Amino acid sequence: MILEIIGIILIIIGLLILFTTSFLAKQNNNFPKEKRKKLTNFCIIIPARDESKVIEDILISIKNQTKKVNMNDVYIIVESAKDPTNIIAKKYHATIFIRKKLNLQRKGYAIDELLKDLEKKQKYYNAYFIFDADNVLDKHFIEEMEKSYQEGYDIATGYRNLKNGNDSIIATCSGITFAFLNSNGNETKSKQSRNVTLSGTGLYLSKDLIQKWKGFPFHSLTEDYELTLYSIEHNLTSIYNKNAIFYDEQPIKYKSTINQRTRWIKGYFTTRKKYIPKFKKLLKNNPNFGSVVNEISGMKPYILMIIGAFLYILNQIIILLKIHDLTSSITKICCTKIILIIMLTYILFAFMTSFIILKDKNKINMSKEMQVKAILFSPLFFATYIPCALKAFFKKNIKWEKVEHTKRWKEKNSNL
Repeated sequence: MILEIIGIILIIIGLLILFTTSFLAKQNNNFPKEKRKKLTNFCIIIPARDESKVIEDILISIKNQTKKVNMNDVYIIVESAKDPTNIIAKKYHATIFIRKKLNLQRKGYAIDELLKDLEKKQKYYNAYFIFDADNVLDKHFIEEMEKSYQEGYDIATGYRNLKNGNDSIIATCSGITFAFLNSNGNETKSKQSRNVTLSGTGLYLSKDLIQKWKGFPFHSLTEDYELTLYSIEHNLTSIYNKNAIFYDEQPIKYKSTINQRTRWIKGYFTTRKKYIPKFKKLLKNNPNFGSVVNEISGMKPYILMIIGAFLYILNQIIILLKIHDLTSSITKICCTKIILIIMLTYILFAFMTSFIILKDKNKINMSKEMQVKAILFSPLFFATYIPCALKAFFKKNIKWEKVEHTKRWKEKNSNL
């Protein structure tokens, strides 16, 4: 009985923290201080080690932008002159940058090395766009992002769509994760002038930031989340631009997504350990109060609710083991409680997935059949974050592992 009570209390505490944080997070006033002129000088950075299978698609989509891009200002980062990626990049007149510090194997280090090289050459741009090699850009992407730049934002991120949403249910549900992040989280944050959560690609950084850093000082397992927390700490302005669409390849195999999400979770907690203690000093008279409160809370309410639900179910299982009578009324009550909480959780996540799919139905690159599968399967996919979290917690050394990209862009899309 005691475990059941503790479980219920933890669920209630989690909900109270969630609602309180949501209310306090609205108290934000972090807007750009001045507007900018048109974006005339910008570059595109693409870390692309061994990405010859997919690099051509993003280069084609860059060349086809409605806002003209100087292809010499597209920097392809590789690790060897023998990489076949180089031949394709040269075909489109992109600039190839060959890394020297190959012992540093993370995307943040690759970007840092390029930016430091540009710094030595005293070559600066007004905006620095960052993409992954497997991305494909909607033809209006740069044009739409220019609007955010002119509004004065230090950082802007676009709408991350599915490149291979119909290849497997794993890829579909992985993509739904980013739909939650953007259409649910970042859209709300932008409306409330809070800092958005960055997800590694499809974003720009302003000239002032790069000149201040003289490189890219974010080298953790999740350099995007580290940049997110840095932007909150230093009151940078960031926004989610839902009209700037790009397509991203998701893992199609379960093992790949487990490894990827384990790395994300490990990076998430490692980065928070570094930044969150500083945030508690930033609550007073801060225009970015809502962002600070939101990040201090983080995943705590959800973790409390998950632990609470686990203890509640565990209590029923313990009672069943003690009774040894499948016909008793207590057995039926315990089984009903277990089924009820599992079904409620399943229905909640299925409803959330349905909401996101309906909201993004005119954008999301997913067939009707796969949308139905996503609604049915996504609760199970989200449940697998629990073993990922346990693996991240108990495994000390989690290294960055390259995800193989092979998906060519074959969809007939008039916007590309």
